[in-house]
This record gives sequence, C-alpha cells and structure tokens, in this order.
Amino acid sequence: MESKNIGVIGAGAWGTAIAHALAKEGHSVEIWAMEADVVEGINEKHENFKFLEGLSLSQNVTATQNIQKAASQKEFLILASPSLYLAGTVAQLLSVPSIADGSTCIGILTKGFVPAKNGPKLITETLEEVLPPSYKKALVYISGPSHAEEVAMGKLTGLIAASENPKNTIRFRELLKTQSLMVFSSLDVIGVQICAAAKNVVAVVFGCLDAVAQNSDFFGDNTESLLLAAGLNDIQTLGFAMGATHSETFTSIAGVGDLDVTCRSKYGRNRRFGHDIINKKILEKFSSLDDLISRISEVGYLPEGAVACKYIQQIASDRNIKLPICNGLYKILNKEIEPVDFLKEVLR
Repeated sequence: MESKNIGVIGAGAWGTAIAHALAKEGHSVEIWAMEADVVEGINEKHENFKFLEGLSLSQNVTATQNIQKAASQKEFLILASPSLYLAGTVAQLLSVPSIADGSTCIGILTKGFVPAKNGPKLITETLEEVLPPSYKKALVYISGPSHAEEVAMGKLTGLIAASENPKNTIRFRELLKTQSLMVFSSLDVIGVQICAAAKNVVAVVFGCLDAVAQNSDFFGDNTESLLLAAGLNDIQTLGFAMGATHSETFTSIAGVGDLDVTCRSKYGRNRRFGHDIINKKILEKFSSLDDLISRISEVGYLPEGAVACKYIQQIASDRNIKLPICNGLYKILNKEIEPVDFLKEVLR
C-alpha cells in the first residue's frame, strides 16, 4: 500500500502501538497527546516513556499537543482516547475541514460505554451524535485480542474491523494489514463493541479468581475455565439484547479470543485489578463503585472493566436480563459482597 497520512488521537499504550505498527509500514503518522512530556519524548527520543516504555518508535511517528493539527489533512484518523473523555475529545475536531466534509475515514480503538441521559450508549452511537451526518453508519470499530505491548513488538495479532459500511471495513483492513497484523471484516458493529467492553468486566472477576486460586484447595485451572465460559455467556446475552446481528461474533477473535487474552495475559490491566482487589485490598479506600470511578486515577492505572461494570448493570436492569458474572463484579465493587463469597456462590 502506498504511504498514507494518518492521525491517531490518544497516545496511550494502544494508540502508540498502532501508530508504531503503521509507521513501520512506511505511513506518516501524527499522534496527539495531552501531555507535553509525552510529545517531547516521542519527537526527541522516539519513545513514549509514560505509556509504552522501552519501545523505540519508528521515526515516521511524530507527536503534537495540537489536536486539530493531528487530525488535519489525514486520510485516516484513529481514535484511541478513553471512553470517559472520548465524546469531548472528538467535539474538538469538528472544525477540521476533512472531518467537517466527511472525507477522513475514522476508526475507533476505544472500548467501553458512554453515559447519557437515557442510559449508557455504545461508542459508535455516541460519536455518530457528535460527528457530522456523513459519518452515520460509516465509522469503523477496531477490536480483537491485541495487547499493545505485543502489537508494538510485532507479535502476530488478529484484529476485527467492523462497520455498517463494507467499503470502510475493507479500507481499514487493508490499512492495518502488516506482516504481524491479520485483519478481518465484520458488519456486526454492535456485537464487536459489546465483546470489547464486557470482556474487561469478566477479566476483573477472573483476576480475583486467579489470585484466590493461588492459595486454594478448592479453586484451580478448571474453575478458571468455568468462569471463562460463564463470562462468555454473559457477553453473548448482553450482545443479543442490545442488537448484535451475528452469533459467530462471540466465537470469533472479537469474542472468545479477546476474552481469553484479556483474562490470561500478564499485560491485562483488568486482570491485574482483580489481583489487586485480593492481594492488595485495593477497594478498602473506596466506599462504593461510584466513589471508585470518581477517583479512578488513584488506582494508578485504568481498569476499564470497573467503569464498564456500572453501565452494564444499568443496561441489564433496564432490559431485565440476567448477567451473573457482571452483576457479581458490580456487587463486589459496590461493597455489597466479598469477592471470595461471590466466587463460591456463582461458580457452584
């Protein structure tokens, strides 16, 4: 593929990793970061010391604190800001000419839900309300079992590019395809988004179980597989309730693949958070789930499953669906039940 001008909004680990992967293919990639030290590190030392330390970035990656500059005159724009801030971040791009006229093709890496007056919304649904009408059913949602650290190291990884616009899924599939990235198309935008958000919730519970199992005569590897299966059932139930269109989404890399790596990988922040709940009693300083979310920076990293858990609980209540694993994490984080008591109850 000929060299493209690409913008990446968000210089966290995943945004930086995908920028590096594209830049290695000869594309010119400009990444936006809020932090001056991150911009300086990328431009002067070719390293994101804050979010992806130890990786020498391609010299085709440059950084800026000017968000409009990062998005201007780009054929492709990739959004990688956290879900809590995504809508406000994208609103700053509306004056960019190529966004205003819809000529920039937009892909999204962000996982989770966005709060709204009428209940939590999916990422694409939220952005379609912010962006110009030309982006309706044209956004591409990118997901799959893809820890940033391994993508940055060039380890073989599979991704799903999902959109209601088949042409755009192909455009992003061709853009992202490298020696180490395999990319597949999907039309099930809702299903892929649900898998991406809900697997983080299951991974926190998995981390709790994994920590408990290390010193248990009752819990073991078999139990962890039991939890994975129960968690996948929660994800599928939620997905179909919200309008997922393809059952194979949940048995693909978007579903079971992403769930497995998020639960088992040493890089998983949500798994780590589950470990910290057990081993470091990290919840002791928070009075409730709302208190945890409002002070989430005190955790020291972002466990996206804790935030998604609140919104999934709201959706399940509104739609009257049963999600035992997701509901259990909600009760754990809201100080309604002890983790070990929940694990014994739900897995038996």
